[in-house]
Amino acid sequence: MFRKIIHELKVHSPFTLFGALTGVALAVVFTKMPHEISYNLFYVFHPLHVCLSAFVTTAIYRRYLSDESSGIKMFLKVLAVGFVISISTGTLSDSLIPFWGETLLGMPHRHLHIGFVEKWWLVNPLAVIAIIIAYNKPVSKCPHAGHVLVSTWASLLHMLMAIDPGHAISYLGIFVFLFLAVWIPCCLSDIVFPLLLVRDKNGIHQCGHCTTFKK
Repeated sequence: MFRKIIHELKVHSPFTLFGALTGVALAVVFTKMPHEISYNLFYVFHPLHVCLSAFVTTAIYRRYLSDESSGIKMFLKVLAVGFVISISTGTLSDSLIPFWGETLLGMPHRHLHIGFVEKWWLVNPLAVIAIIIAYNKPVSKCPHAGHVLVSTWASLLHMLMAIDPGHAISYLGIFVFLFLAVWIPCCLSDIVFPLLLVRDKNGIHQCGHCTTFKK
C-alpha cells in the first residue's frame, strides 16, 4: 500500500506542476488585483474546491460501503468522513500552506482566512450538499487535473491578498508554495485517503491519471 501511494504521488506530480505554473502566470498578470476582488474570488474557488473534495471522497467511500447495510447509521458515517476530509484538506491547501508561504516570504498583508469558520454559512452547507449528492449518486471517475487547477487558483488568491504591488515579489517562492499547497492536500484527498479505504476483496482498484474506483 505504501509503495502504491508513493507511485501515485509521483504519477500525479505533473498535474500539480502544471497547476503551479498556471498559478504563477496568473500571479504575474493579476499582481495588482485589488484586495477586495481577490477576497471575493477566493470565496468562489475555495468553496468549489471543498465541494469537489467532498464529492470525490464521499463517492469513493460510499461505493466502498455499498455492500453494507444502508440507513441513517451508514449515511452519518459517510457524512462524517466526507465532511472531515474535505474541510481539513481544503483548509490545509487553500489557507494554511499559503499563509505559511506568505509568512516566510514576508508578504506585508498576510492574513489567515479559514473558510469553514470565516464564512461557515457558505462553505459548510455546500460541502454537505456535495456529500448528499455523492451519497445518492456515487461516480466511479473524477479527473484529478480539474481538482488541481481549482485548488491552485484558490491557494493563489489567498496569497494575492497578501501581496503589496509596491514591493518585490518572489514568483519562485509563490511557485514552491503553490506546488506544496496543491500536491500534498489534493493527493491526500483524491489518492491517499481513498487508497487507505480500499480493500482488494471488494474488487476496487485505482488506475491511470485520475481517481478511478470500479466496483
